[in-house]
Amino acid sequence: MTYDLIVIGGGPAGYLACERAGQGGLKTLLIEKRFIGGVCLNEGCIPSKTLLNSAKIYDYARQSEKYGVTAKEVSFDHAKVIKRKNKVVKTLVAGINQKLKSKKVTVVTASGHILGKDQVGFRISAGDETYTGTRLLIATGSSPIIPPIPGAKAGLESGFVLTNREILDLDTIPKSLVVIGGGIVGLEMASYFNSVGCQVTVIEMLDHIAGDTDREISSILMRNYQKKGITFKLNSKVTEIKDNGVVFESDGRKEFTAADKVLMSVGRKANTAGIGLENIHVELERGAIKVDEYGKTNVPEVYAAGDVNGKSMLAHTAYREAEVCVNNMLGKRDIMCYHAIPAVIYTNPEVASIGETEDSAKEKGIDFEMANLSMRYSGRYVAENEGGNGICKVLIDKKHRHIIGVHIIGNYASEIIYGAAILMETKMVVEDIKEIVFPHPTVSEILREAIFEL
Repeated sequence: MTYDLIVIGGGPAGYLACERAGQGGLKTLLIEKRFIGGVCLNEGCIPSKTLLNSAKIYDYARQSEKYGVTAKEVSFDHAKVIKRKNKVVKTLVAGINQKLKSKKVTVVTASGHILGKDQVGFRISAGDETYTGTRLLIATGSSPIIPPIPGAKAGLESGFVLTNREILDLDTIPKSLVVIGGGIVGLEMASYFNSVGCQVTVIEMLDHIAGDTDREISSILMRNYQKKGITFKLNSKVTEIKDNGVVFESDGRKEFTAADKVLMSVGRKANTAGIGLENIHVELERGAIKVDEYGKTNVPEVYAAGDVNGKSMLAHTAYREAEVCVNNMLGKRDIMCYHAIPAVIYTNPEVASIGETEDSAKEKGIDFEMANLSMRYSGRYVAENEGGNGICKVLIDKKHRHIIGVHIIGNYASEIIYGAAILMETKMVVEDIKEIVFPHPTVSEILREAIFEL
């Protein structure tokens, strides 16, 4: 049987592409070697948010007297949290499978390998079968980077060193945890384990945490967690992992910190090895599949979406990339834009960002104006956050009066940032945005308040 489209990889890019392709009338085959939903649903986005929500409830319960509520003998049951996490994942995976079935997508559970291309189409082996497709979408995702640190490999084999996969399935809370890498995943796991009583140390090579996040906001986030007991070692490089802790260099000195567990969280790499890309001569760039604005590779009728193209390793980016690919397959011209991709750190408080920061705008020579407003200008924020110190920054292009960046630290930030994405995508000018009516009282009003400062 020949399919109109074969998709290799069942993560956010893969399964959504199949849904859209099936809906568009394409006979579609999805090949996934492990589980539908990929890392995001099974070992990343959803499991971690389930854990973080439980930790947030626990934080509020312990601090409830600030809000006039007394909660006695508050306790935390990590085993129950993991059980609930597994239930959530199972429910969502079942929903995706049902959606794929409704779109008449064929699903094969096996490793997909590209054999080559003949006059009929692309030949893909999966299990004991070979399938043919006239189009191919590669959505094989990414894997954690394991740097060549002495002791890292042995630590992974023994279970002392964990990646995002293993840490979300721990049976018990370790007494101490060292997180190598102060990016999004590392900070979210540091947040969870700190909230539930673990002593956490974060070791980061840079002089700040949270990667490209606005520097002032990343500093506020770090101060919040230092007050909660997390230790941060910046400008530090891990040189060895022993069986009871981590050796690192800081300011030219060697230091050691003991740990019951170590989380390796230094980034991710595209999964391009072992799937047969060389058999059809797909071009790579810095280890990821090179694509154009239409999601197309250098090989006609071969597309790539999600982490495997290395553009923006976020699930919501993968969704949009998948839609762009399928739309172009269906003859609907569509292009992928990356200037308004939101990013969220689901710590407590949350951080949400989109577009240019002060630093990136200066580096690009953009003439910009910025409003920097305390979240205390939002009545609801003050009502619900005793002692909160969040801020909202809005950057605009002075010449065109368009928003070019929004950065927020404070609860509900993750639910507000999509509004900034809409304003940026539609290129609304500040004067028109001022005419939009925001519901009151909501935390989202902080955007309106900031814009009126411009």
